[in-house]
Amino acid sequence: MTAEIINIACADRGRAFSRCREVIRSGGVIVYPTDTFYGIGVDPTNPAAVKRLFEIKGRKADQPILLLIKNAAEVAEWATDITPNADRLMKQYWPGPLTLVFKAKPDVLPELTARTGTIGLRVPGTELARELLRFLDIALTGTSANVSGGPSPRTAGESMASIGHIVDLILDGGTTMGGLPSTVVDVRSDQPKVIRKGAVTL
Repeated sequence: MTAEIINIACADRGRAFSRCREVIRSGGVIVYPTDTFYGIGVDPTNPAAVKRLFEIKGRKADQPILLLIKNAAEVAEWATDITPNADRLMKQYWPGPLTLVFKAKPDVLPELTARTGTIGLRVPGTELARELLRFLDIALTGTSANVSGGPSPRTAGESMASIGHIVDLILDGGTTMGGLPSTVVDVRSDQPKVIRKGAVTL
């Protein structure tokens, strides 16, 4: 199997996003551009799709999967106990390359949280990614489109070379910014804790 490729610059955007929705709703896997790298997107409420994501990545079960959401209001669908500091960071750095780790709601798939009871959330900095999320009206997994340990792809071509034989669709949105990955900050307490240094310095 070779992934279908849709170049967003050459295709009708509505039709391209509709095709992404068809794939996601059927439990499939898409690759799409974010503000940092290309990411692997599946429906985070579909256990079979999340399992397939782990298989594609070769990812260990103790490694959580972050989600990309369309806006800060969507945090309440996935997380509880949103602290004032978390709210301040969302207002200051979203949209952008900052992943915030919250206490997950009880119905969040444990595979996404690596059974830690926490969930990482981010609003991507590019309008294309947010437009896709708004069109789909669901969150998407946002882990990079590579096999775990490999280089994170900045282009659709690099994504195809890495995992194009095991995903369903690649949305080609040109070259992403690359550079450092998103900064990851645990905001479950009054004192935020940096888990991973990245594009946002705090």
